[in-house]
Formats: sequence, C-alpha cells, structure tokens
Amino acid sequence: MRIILTWYPQINLKNGFWLLFYLPTEIFLTITKKIVGPIGGVDITPVIWFGLISLSRELLVGPQGIISQMLLKQAMQG
Repeated sequence: MRIILTWYPQINLKNGFWLLFYLPTEIFLTITKKIVGPIGGVDITPVIWFGLISLSRELLVGPQGIISQMLLKQAMQG
C-alpha cells in the first residue's frame, strides 16, 4: 500500500487513516532515503524494501530456500 501511496504526493500520510501505513514503514524508508535519493522525482525506497523482503522470503522459505531444503532433508531422513 505504501508503494501505491507514493504515486499520490498530495496525500498527507501523517493524518487520519493513512497513519496505519505511514508509522510502521517510515523508519525503514527514512534510512533508505538517506542512501538512495528520488529518481526522476519519484521516491523508490518502498520498491527497494519490497524487493529486499521478497528476495529474503524466497531465499528462506521459497521452493529452493534454506528452510525449505532443511525441512525436506529432515523429512527424507526420518
């Protein structure tokens, strides 16, 4: 949701309902914004975090992920 909200800069995320999306994510995005600035005037930090989270999930629990492989090995042994 935060990615979609970056497309609407006129929305004030610090007011009302939008706080549900703003507060939990802002600490991570603030840190990332210091490293990666806007590209073409567009804040891409939510996309970067979405990619990092997706990659981590895939590496851990995807079909070839570390945890999946450990469970598969354990099932074959016992």
